[in-house]
Amino acid sequence: MTLIAIAAGLLIGLSLGALGGGGSILTVPALVYLLGQSAHQATTASLLVVGIAAVVGAIVHARAGRVRLRAGAVFGLLGIAGSYAGSLASAAVPAGVLLAGFGLLMLAVAAVMFLRRGGPGPARRAASGGSAASGGSGTGAASGGRHAVLVAAAATGVGLITGFFGVGGGFVVVPALVLVLGFDMATAAGTSLVVIAVNSAVALAVRAGHGGLSLDWALVAVFTVAAAAGALAGGRVAGRVSPRRLTAAFTVLVVLVGGYTLARSLPALVQ
Repeated sequence: MTLIAIAAGLLIGLSLGALGGGGSILTVPALVYLLGQSAHQATTASLLVVGIAAVVGAIVHARAGRVRLRAGAVFGLLGIAGSYAGSLASAAVPAGVLLAGFGLLMLAVAAVMFLRRGGPGPARRAASGGSAASGGSGTGAASGGRHAVLVAAAATGVGLITGFFGVGGGFVVVPALVLVLGFDMATAAGTSLVVIAVNSAVALAVRAGHGGLSLDWALVAVFTVAAAAGALAGGRVAGRVSPRRLTAAFTVLVVLVGGYTLARSLPALVQ
């Protein structure tokens, strides 16, 4: 069991550190189907694992100049309400429904990552160009207002997903930072880890306040250390391997795990 926890933790940390988004989506299925945790235990433990791995990954990216700390902190703070609401809602949902929803979420994440496979390119330049061209004009002010609304909506949505499913939500944060704020993909990936760390901490605190920390602490500790080590390696891999290749490989893995999760959880819902 320990070896499985180490292997799974390393894989999840590696993907989280390298991609900045999507990696944490594997944590809950790994805890449930490989390590025998209940759905609610897994979503809670996932917050701890993902949060610590995100902090480690963010430090690596920051040292390489790929983190905008202020933007990440603001995005994370804007998601606090969503994290709080999602954490409370998760506790009231039956395990079968939670896992079925998680399977659907994984397939949605795979679709988002597939659409991003070509990179931000024109979209990112358009976002950057729009900001630069706005200057002090009325049109620029309106655009800035729309951007603020979009960022707030995305941040709240990410917080809700994090609190409910115990995932980081980087698959939403990265596109938002690229398309709305004009970040390049590497900086968006690094900055998203700051957001993930903030949201995970808030959601975990809410669950702790409502007695939701009944975990196998020895198992979670091993898993967390392995994930942190993987995130450390992933942050270094990010600067050397094509993000497109990493994303493509990871998308296939997410589709497979998401399909398996749905196949395991749906029969229980129809009984």
